[in-house]
Order: sequence, then structure tokens, then C-alpha cells
Amino acid sequence: MSTHAIDAHAASTSDADEPRRPWTIFALMIAAQFMVILDVSVVNVALPSISEALQLSAADYQWTISAYVLLSGGLLLLGGHIADLLDRRRAFLAGIGLFTAASLVSGVAQTPIMLILARAGQGAGAALLTPAALSIIMTAYAGRQRQTALAVWGTVGSLGIAAGVLFGGALTSALGWRAVFFINVPIGIAVVVGTIRSVGRGATATGALRRLDVPGALTLVGGLLALVFGIEATRSAGWTAPRTWIPLLLAAILLTGFARLERRSADPLVPPHTWRMRSLVSASAVMAGVTGVVVGAIFLTSLYLQSIIGSSPVVAGLQFLPLAGAITFAAAGASKVIGHVGSRTLILGGLVVMAAGVLLLAANAGGTSYAADVLPGFLLVGGGVGPMFVAIAVAAMGDVPAESSGLASGLMMTGHEIGAAIGVAALTAVAGDLATRSGLIDGYGTAFLATAGVLAALFVLTLLAVPGGRPTAAVAGHGHAHGHGH
Repeated sequence: MSTHAIDAHAASTSDADEPRRPWTIFALMIAAQFMVILDVSVVNVALPSISEALQLSAADYQWTISAYVLLSGGLLLLGGHIADLLDRRRAFLAGIGLFTAASLVSGVAQTPIMLILARAGQGAGAALLTPAALSIIMTAYAGRQRQTALAVWGTVGSLGIAAGVLFGGALTSALGWRAVFFINVPIGIAVVVGTIRSVGRGATATGALRRLDVPGALTLVGGLLALVFGIEATRSAGWTAPRTWIPLLLAAILLTGFARLERRSADPLVPPHTWRMRSLVSASAVMAGVTGVVVGAIFLTSLYLQSIIGSSPVVAGLQFLPLAGAITFAAAGASKVIGHVGSRTLILGGLVVMAAGVLLLAANAGGTSYAADVLPGFLLVGGGVGPMFVAIAVAAMGDVPAESSGLASGLMMTGHEIGAAIGVAALTAVAGDLATRSGLIDGYGTAFLATAGVLAALFVLTLLAVPGGRPTAAVAGHGHAHGHGH
């Protein structure tokens, strides 16, 4: 997210410069962002019901999640540029309008492809509204009000994941799976009306349209879509089939083209000097891997809880709360000790604890007791993930100058979303047949064994590439806020 102007504004504003402002604008922005975060996880618990109604294939299962996070992550940096250059209010209204309309289409979907395309529309809307919402908050509030607003914004990530699985189960059980999407429509309309009334118009930068790196964004999204499509195809066609290697080759061409476009662009999505920031690049890579594991685990376990253990959607939602609670509790504890042990140590420790959790889940595949076969693994996974979300963010900011902090945060968020999409695709490909009971049991265990291998690779990457110094108090506080946001 390109927020250099916002950072400069933040640095020059104090409590004495601006009067205290009402919280109306913040409430509108946080409601929109809460919907965005909610829709990452809310669909997981509803997937078995959606599958029964629309006859989803294993690939459709994966794309229902991946279409959303791929578009939101792939277009996020462009969304930040649009918010900066074309007026944040217009960008936010366009984003929330698209998100709301796509939610309505998702709710009335009659075929898998209609649902997947609508989910992609939700992701594009999320990519536009998220940076615009944060930009509006940063310019609407100052001093302590801004600090409070950012603290609440940072906790929305954890709360949204927990609320998503709970609301998804409750809505699916009470009103059917379509309510999971319909609930966004009245909230989105209310946010649009409130924003029009409360948020003032901004100025559009001269020549803004020419400065937008649209070719770069489209090339990036195209390359990521081809990559995920190729990974998914390995499940049914194998690695040597044209259906697999053609998309993977196309992905390599497009992503290479993206890198070249960025070097030549006058205003690239990611300035070339960004890739020389060792701590940011390495930590963002670890963030992508960890997020892929977590979102993939939630995806597979939501199917397992309902299909193998026999939980209803609402009970399955409740059964995810210990995982969310463990993440939140562990993250809070990590923020207190990171200054003493350093971010790299916390990441390494978190990876070990998380690996123990996924190995336990793999060992218990086929078990039908939530308390004995799923909960212990959940608690270990959550206990490992929580410290990493804080420590990765702190490590990423280690050598980033203040004027680039907005870009760094945007790059981490992009890695977070893209990692989720690739993680779900990869674990689905490894798991294989998820449509039958025996296939789901075998695939569940195999996928978590593969996940342990991914965590081992991330351990080596962290050991070799992530700086091991202890953060300053300022950086630690900054990372803590961003960590909860992920």
C-alpha cells in the first residue's frame, strides 16, 4: 500500500493540532474491514452445505477460497495506489460497492462458476476498500484518537477469523449457507450511505490515471491465477500433463514479466529498492508460508469436523474458537517478551510448536473425537502461530525506513493473502479426493504431513535469512499492531 503521504501527515500532526472528532467515520471503516476479514473464514464452515447445494468438485472447494484471497492480495498494492492518487473516498466507495454487489451475487449463485467469479469480485472490492479505509482513518484522526483507532484496527484480524467461523456456522445452521453472503448486503449499503454523509471529498492527483501501474497489477494477478490453477491440476492430472505444466509455464512467464514491468515502470507497485530490504523480503516470505499453512488447515479441518466427526455447522464454528483463542493469547504474550528474546527466536520457536501441532493432527487422522483428536493439535498450532504473527511483522520492519512503512505493511498483507491462496491450493492438491469419507481421512493426514515439511523449510529460511537482532521499543510496538492485523 503506497501511503507515504499518510505517514508524513501522521508525523506532523499532534493532539493540539486537531480537535477531537466523532467516531462515526471510524465505525464505518471498521465495519467494512471487519466484513473483509470475516469473509476469509466465514465460508469455510459453510462449504459442506454449499457443496451439497451446488455440487462442488474438489477444485471448486479450493477456488471458493482461493478466488477471494488471490484477488484481494494480488490487487492490494494497486488499491493502495488508487486510494492515494484518485481520492480515498471514491476508492473506498467503489470498493465497498463492488464487495457488496459481489456478496449479493454469491448469495444467489446457482452454479460453482457463478459463485467462484462472485468471490473473485469480493476479493477485488476488498483490495480497493482496505487501503482506502486505513487512509481515511489516518487522515480523519490525530494523536491519541489515531492510536486508539489503529489499535482497534489491528485486532480486527484476530477477531474476524474467530467471528468468521462462528458466524458462518450459526448462519448456515439457522438460515442456510446463502445467508453467509446476504448478511454483507445490508451492512454494505449502510456503510455506503454513512460514508457519503460523513467523509468529505478529496482531491485527485494530476495525471493520476497515467501513474497507476495497471499492467503490473494485471500481470501479477494473471501469474498468480495460473500458478494456483497449475498446482490444483496436479491433484487430478499429475505433474506431466499439459493441464498442469502449461499453466505453470504461463505463471513463470507472467511473473517474470511482472518483475520486468516493475523495473521499467515510472511508478511501480513495488519500488525496486524494496527487494534489497533483506528483513522485509525474508519475513514476508515466511508470513506467506505460515498463512498458507493456517488457512489451509482451517479449510481442511472444517470439512473434517462436519464430514468425519459429524459436527453441525454451528458446532464446527464453536470448535474453531480454541484455535482463534490460542492465536490471540499467544500473540499477546509474545508482544511482552519479544524485546528480550528477539523476533527470529520467536519465529523459530513458533515454527517448532506449530509443527508439533500439525504432526499431531496428522497422527490422529481418522479419529472421531474432537477433544482427543483435534483440540490438542489446534492448541499447539494456535500457540505457535500467535507469536509468529507478531515476530514476523517486527522482523519485517527491521531495516525499513519510516517513509516506507506503509509500503512494507502493504507488501506483508499481500504476502499474507497470496500465501493463503497458494496454501489452500497446495494442500488440496496433496490431499487429493475430498469427496468421500475414506479420501478425506487419507488426504487429511497426508496434507498435514506435507505441512510439517513446509514448516521445516520455513525454519531453515528463518535461520538463514531473517535478521536475529532485538527490536527497539518503537519497532516492537509498530510490529505488534501489524501482527494482530494479520
